[in-house]
Amino acid sequence: MKKFVLSIGLLTTLIACGPASVGGGGFMRDVPEDVVAIAAPNQNLNSVKLKEEDNCFWYEHVGPVETTLLPLRSKRGQHICMRPASEETS
Repeated sequence: MKKFVLSIGLLTTLIACGPASVGGGGFMRDVPEDVVAIAAPNQNLNSVKLKEEDNCFWYEHVGPVETTLLPLRSKRGQHICMRPASEETS
């Protein structure tokens, strides 16, 4: 499975936002515009988090039976992730 990796500009934006941009439940208060621009429709952009384990964005999906985290996907169907800082600088 291929992952869609965001540019250094988004990394800079996220670093600038810092911990203050994370609200209740660890969800981001303001999803970066770059992520919103490439995200496929019909995903909950009001409940997005960046998971440290895989450096990818996930959103909260509220279904008829359960609420779960699903990978945030681009319009091409790829999981939206960020490169680790070590890859960005090399």
